[in-house]
Amino acid sequence: MHGRPHNPDNKAPAGRIDADAGRDEPGADIAAASNLGELHPVGGGDPIPLLKRQLTIGRRESSDIVLRFPNVSGSHCKLWLEEGSWHVRDLKSSNGTKVNGERVIERRLAPGDRLSVGRHHFEVHYEPAKLGGAAALLDDDAQLDVFSRSLLDSAGLEHKRPPGPSAPQSRRPRH
Repeated sequence: MHGRPHNPDNKAPAGRIDADAGRDEPGADIAAASNLGELHPVGGGDPIPLLKRQLTIGRRESSDIVLRFPNVSGSHCKLWLEEGSWHVRDLKSSNGTKVNGERVIERRLAPGDRLSVGRHHFEVHYEPAKLGGAAALLDDDAQLDVFSRSLLDSAGLEHKRPPGPSAPQSRRPRH
């Protein structure tokens, strides 16, 4: 039973998603149709709808998404929607929050990214254009590597020289 307390109704408290609860509740189809994205458990299981613009994930009953596992902290991480993109912030959890296998403190989540909460893995599904975001999102590596490039290069104004010899060759007059 994965350490979950006995819950005869198998329902989450009002306003919360219990990742272990049944999905056959009345109105579940309406909620799924109006969600802002979903977390799909890697390896199978029911998708978890993202129904609010800010959510907490953790073991505590006060979390918006309750994961009742010992390796999930009481208040593990926070998800929020900003400018059409989901973001995650680790809340000083014991076992960490990862995006695509890399432990993070805070990161933007692109559609298809793998979010790991403790040892539980989810694929993030959402459509930025439907949530008010730009269709083309910046690459996370570009965001993290902002200081390694010049401002002109970052703005696309610096022209790169074509590959060739490192020193310019002097022109010799033809005879």
